[in-house]
Amino acid sequence: MRWWSATCLRIRSRSACRRPCDPGQCHDRDPVRQGTNHDLGVVAIGRNEGARLRACLASVIAGAGCTVYVDSGSTDGSAELARSMGAVVVDLDMRQPFTAARARNVGFEMLLSTLPGVQFVQFVDGDCEVRPDWFVQARSFLDANPQVAAVCGRRRERFPERSVYNLLCDLEWNTPIGDTRACGGDVLMRAAALRQVGGYRADLIAGEEPELCIRLRGAGWRVWRADLEMTLHDAGMTRIGQWWKRTTRTGFAFAEGAHLHGASPERHWVRESRSAWLWGLGLPITIIGAATLFSPWWWLVAALYPLQVLRLFLRGSGPVKARAWRAVFLVLSKFAEAYGQATFVARRWSGGPAKLIEYK
Repeated sequence: MRWWSATCLRIRSRSACRRPCDPGQCHDRDPVRQGTNHDLGVVAIGRNEGARLRACLASVIAGAGCTVYVDSGSTDGSAELARSMGAVVVDLDMRQPFTAARARNVGFEMLLSTLPGVQFVQFVDGDCEVRPDWFVQARSFLDANPQVAAVCGRRRERFPERSVYNLLCDLEWNTPIGDTRACGGDVLMRAAALRQVGGYRADLIAGEEPELCIRLRGAGWRVWRADLEMTLHDAGMTRIGQWWKRTTRTGFAFAEGAHLHGASPERHWVRESRSAWLWGLGLPITIIGAATLFSPWWWLVAALYPLQVLRLFLRGSGPVKARAWRAVFLVLSKFAEAYGQATFVARRWSGGPAKLIEYK
């Protein structure tokens, strides 16, 4: 199934590159440099990213054959900014439920029509800036490894020192090198592989990247985390409420991922879902119920939580402060994830569409 099918999406584009163009002409600002990457396109997505979007587009336009920006109802002039910088702009039809997956599919469809010879597509979130050497290094890696469909590198937080929540994001992005189960929103993919599996699942409000990677591996491809600097990300999280919403969305993604692919050999996100239910809901209910009905000594079982924090701290690596914050919030995250799991279950029972969970 083609999740990006243009028959069910109304794309509105206002750009000088609206019609298919020669690879060297899609960006008329630097045609000489464009010739070196005439078969590499970029799809950026965003909403109300402001200065972050400017930095994002400035980091990719000069190094790609064509850049498509998909705007999801911005009110800060993001679409106009992207047009002024030379990007092909698609205004996403907001009459349909918005998801990042749908935005990426629409952008990819536009890229295919605008740059017919595209072989590689770089997806990037509008709050990210691509590092200068990423295109060359990632492209070389894919050229040398034809069995790899998608390659991602190190995403770093731009301002990890501004809040503990930004720091937690930076630690989260530091994933193991080599074969990986999933990529994130920033990734360089083979266009042919993405077309083969039908693109992203447009109905997923979160967790669409790991779900796509499952289908890529099922089609015989590999996904790789390279030891390369890829992007700078600006989470802009300064309040615990933002962290809670973001982690709730993670729990929702765990539940939906397990529902879709939990029975597969990979047992996709089954372990993560069970952990959220156990620590975030099952254990608290057991402690409260047993202490109320049987004996107050049951409250001592709550000591499992600080003990789990200590265990995670001792198992961690890196600076002491970062390890401590990570351990504390990994335990606290179980409550938000359990709430996200319950939200998914409630949505399934009601039969209604999933609502986007935003933290910005």
